[in-house]
Order: sequence, then structure tokens, then C-alpha cells
Amino acid sequence: MHIVIMGCGRVGSTLAHILEDKGHSVAIIDQSPEAFRRLRSGFRGRRITGFGFDRDVIAEAGIERASAFVAVSSGDNSNIISARVARETFGVDNVVARIYDPRRAEVYQRLGIPTVATVRWTADQILRRLLPEGAEPLWRDPTGAVVLAELDSGHLWVGAKVGALEEHADTRVAFLSRMGEAFVPQRDTVIQDGDIVHIMANADELERVNAAVAARNGEDA
Repeated sequence: MHIVIMGCGRVGSTLAHILEDKGHSVAIIDQSPEAFRRLRSGFRGRRITGFGFDRDVIAEAGIERASAFVAVSSGDNSNIISARVARETFGVDNVVARIYDPRRAEVYQRLGIPTVATVRWTADQILRRLLPEGAEPLWRDPTGAVVLAELDSGHLWVGAKVGALEEHADTRVAFLSRMGEAFVPQRDTVIQDGDIVHIMANADELERVNAAVAARNGEDA
């Protein structure tokens, strides 16, 4: 695929390298020529100096043949305007914008622009390290309503079946991590010592799920 990236900061340059390593063609836009120093010497993609919401600039980057557009500059307004230009003017369906303000992210998500709200994501990652004993979000949809959370099953659930945990806590197990390997379990999969259980749940139910898991009274499936 051909992918256009607006913003050659740490995120943009990292994405450009990863995408190129995967065999995609990349054009990266930044208003500062100095920003391209973050790109490795062997980077084969195009470097375009200018504003990503300028139609001539993104046209020069090959937006008309692009399969995706990513806006990861340091400004919320620039990111969302450029994302809308790519979507509405050039018809690019696969568009993602980084937004620092989570309230804005929710609004733009409802307008059909997928967003990554970095403030909320960063706060979630810090909480997971400060408060490792409970279920803290690994991923959250842009509206904040649905989360993928890591749940330490604890000794109470070793030997129990996944279906028993789901029924007891009224939640849904997305996958298990066992000895560094992830897999989707069946309802009769037995939880082993050291397993990490990942659940999908409504964000406002995490506290209840934590309490239910901690209150297990020993019954088996």
C-alpha cells in the first residue's frame, strides 16, 4: 500500500520505518525540514515539506493513490483538518488522527474520523504500572466506553475454567497469556498458575468485575 503520514516526530518517523520495513511505500509530510533528520539514512520514502492540510502538499505526497492517511503532528487542529481533507476531498477511507484532547477525540470519532487520544492512553499505561493489582485498560475505544483490560486471575482462579470466571464475574474473556504466548481460550479451558486473563468490558464495569473476581468462593465449573 501507499501510505501518507503527516508529522515526522517520534511517532511519525517510527511509523514510517515500520511501514517501509513491511514493504509499503511511504510519503511523510512535515512543515519543518529539520524534522526529517529523524528518518534513517536508508529511508526510501518521499519527504514533503509543508502543511498536511494543504491540498497541493498532500497531492504531492501521492494522496490520490494512497490507501491510508495518518495525521500525527503535534497539533490537534492540524491533525483533524488534514484528516478531513484526506477523507472528504480525496476519498481516502482509511484515515487515523492523533488527538491529545480526549473530549475532541470522542466528537471526531462520531464524525467518522478514527482517533487515538494520547492523553487518555498514556494515563491508562501509567495506572497499569502504579496499580497492577486490578484490571486496568490496555486499550480503550475513542469514546472511552469499551476497554480491553488485563486481569490478574490470582490463586483463586487457578484450576477453574474460563467459562466459570465469565459466568461468575459476568464478563467476557478475550484471550489468555500463558508463558509469553497469547491464545483465545474455549469456555472449558482451565486457567493455570501464572496465566494473565484479558477481558473485554464496559469501562464503567471494571470495578465490579474486579470485586467479583476477588470474591470468588471456590465453586468450579
